Amino acid sequence: MKPRTCIIGPDEPIMKPSFVKKLDYEVELAIIIGKRGKNIPVSAAKKYIFGFTVFNDVSARDIQFKDGQWTRGKSFDTFAPIGPCITTVSQIGDPNNLKLCTRVNNEIRQKSTTKDMIFNVYEVVNQLSCVMTLEPCDIIATGTPSGVAAFMKPKPQFLMPGDIVEVDVEKIGNLRNSIIEE
Repeated sequence: MKPRTCIIGPDEPIMKPSFVKKLDYEVELAIIIGKRGKNIPVSAAKKYIFGFTVFNDVSARDIQFKDGQWTRGKSFDTFAPIGPCITTVSQIGDPNNLKLCTRVNNEIRQKSTTKDMIFNVYEVVNQLSCVMTLEPCDIIATGTPSGVAAFMKPKPQFLMPGDIVEVDVEKIGNLRNSIIEE
């Protein structure tokens, strides 16, 4: 769960608070809900989706791991870059087989596909709709592949002011943001 104050667009800066020491990236496919629904069956989930976009689930890992839960470490202003556009359900083809990539200063950090997700797009919609009513314009981030900074070996390489982070999802586009000190 992220508040709306997290959302920024392409080419807007991600603000790193001075007390955050472990700023991380996560390329994710985002689902944009198009129709209100509760207890949506997997077989009907596609009918409730308007489209998809690129999402960078920026995280303050030091805060996240210290708290033992994720909300505060993922909820700082600017920690949800999204865009560059919405690709509709009719345009995307199979959302469960899209390439994902993250680059930091042109170095590839994450490279995978949505077919490797634990739950496919329609299962994600189903599971969340069993907990909460989904509303038009809700944004669901679907999770990230391996390659985040926190788990890099031998040493994590967290985002720093001056870095450029780019996350891509096939058939949607490139989301590029710089890191600045708050």
